[in-house]
Amino acid sequence: MQKLVIASNNPGKLREFQHMLNPLGIEVLTQAQLGISEAEEPHVTFIENALAKARHVSRLSGQPSLADDSGICVAALGGAPGVFSARYAGEPKSDQRNNEKLLGDMQGVADRRAHYYCVLVMVRHADDPQPIIAEGEWHGEIALEQRGDGGFGYDPLFWLPELGKMSAELTRDEKHEISHRGKAMRVLLQRLSAE
Repeated sequence: MQKLVIASNNPGKLREFQHMLNPLGIEVLTQAQLGISEAEEPHVTFIENALAKARHVSRLSGQPSLADDSGICVAALGGAPGVFSARYAGEPKSDQRNNEKLLGDMQGVADRRAHYYCVLVMVRHADDPQPIIAEGEWHGEIALEQRGDGGFGYDPLFWLPELGKMSAELTRDEKHEISHRGKAMRVLLQRLSAE
């Protein structure tokens, strides 16, 4: 496979995918470069949304497609924001407003446990009966305030006790090594290399 269309318009995710896939000689195209609109994400699970996005982009591009559905799941909130992570504070999407809403929802809550979850779904063609599915989790806590200017999404709130840092304070390489998306990508690449 030489080309792969990423089913996302999220600039942070696109940078991460390019960083991981370009060294393998895979040309990463985005759905926006091909004029493809975002797919609907009506499902309550990450995997169903990722599969819908991958099939949508592959159908319209005629190319293999990779979709990511990911988010942050907070134990004290019953797993929320979950699949609604990108739109937690409503439309238009805003990382800053999402972080502020999460801080507000966690005010006075002692249990700060949270994890990022990522599922990657790659289809070779739109009707691929055996999509490649890879998952990854990254455990931490929701901090009491934002810190750091790296990453995106909830990274300024995602505290890593074992490192004594926020996700937003990690270098890009440090983050790829331990993040949910980095873990899922390594699983995906292992599966691709076995084909």
